[in-house]
Amino acid sequence: MRIALKILAGLLSLYLLLSAALLAIMAQPPARFAKIVAHLPGPLFMLLPFEPLWGVARGGAVHTGDAAPDFELETLDKSAHVRLASFTGHQPVVLIFGSYT
Repeated sequence: MRIALKILAGLLSLYLLLSAALLAIMAQPPARFAKIVAHLPGPLFMLLPFEPLWGVARGGAVHTGDAAPDFELETLDKSAHVRLASFTGHQPVVLIFGSYT
């Protein structure tokens, strides 16, 4: 019985350590996160709580009704930069983050 408890405690410790490591990886900038995750084995994501950890790591602090944080992006043709704050009070803005390919 004592050996079984030690094994269980070891497995639980390993699970918590791997979960903490995954959370730390998720807190990295997107490009670095992608490089690291590309080397991890797929079954690991079925064993660890990926989605809850992702919500903690990338949840942010913006809530419903808050103003969107200001940011600046380069246009697709790279000829100019657009700042979100420049649209304040002029027209509605829809932000779509994704791929059209």
